[in-house]
Amino acid sequence: MRRLAITATLTFVIDQISKLAIVQGLDLINRGEIDVFPPYLVFRMAWNRGINFGLFANNADVMRWVLIAVAIAISAWVLWWIRRDSPGLRAELAAGLLIGGALGNVIDRIVYGAVADFLNMSCCGIENPYAFNVADIAIFVGAIGLVIFTGASDKPAKPRKRRR
Repeated sequence: MRRLAITATLTFVIDQISKLAIVQGLDLINRGEIDVFPPYLVFRMAWNRGINFGLFANNADVMRWVLIAVAIAISAWVLWWIRRDSPGLRAELAAGLLIGGALGNVIDRIVYGAVADFLNMSCCGIENPYAFNVADIAIFVGAIGLVIFTGASDKPAKPRKRRR
């Protein structure tokens, strides 16, 4: 569980520092867009009031608090699940990524009223209209990791007691 806590904390801190440095420090809020290595990497300010790709975006303050509650509930459930099943190192790291990212986006919703997205990547003549952030990457990687790594444990299975 210590690995999960460290991973979640590092993910949360990296996400928040990146947002402070780029959104606030580089004044992306007012500049709107900064070409870093176009088209491969562009900082493009976007406020996401919904979930991925702006789904369920609604300016109503109620939706903001619903999404905060959902993120906290999912994080708590993942933490409970990992503590209960102890599926191994890789699953703990994946859970830490998911929880740290989710809590990073929760802070955005509390502070800004929306999630601050700023990373935009395009390639090979395909223009990506969406922006995302470090927390979004961590949530995605963590969720995929949980799917992959919770089926098999790093530890040998405990023998079951026979019932007579």
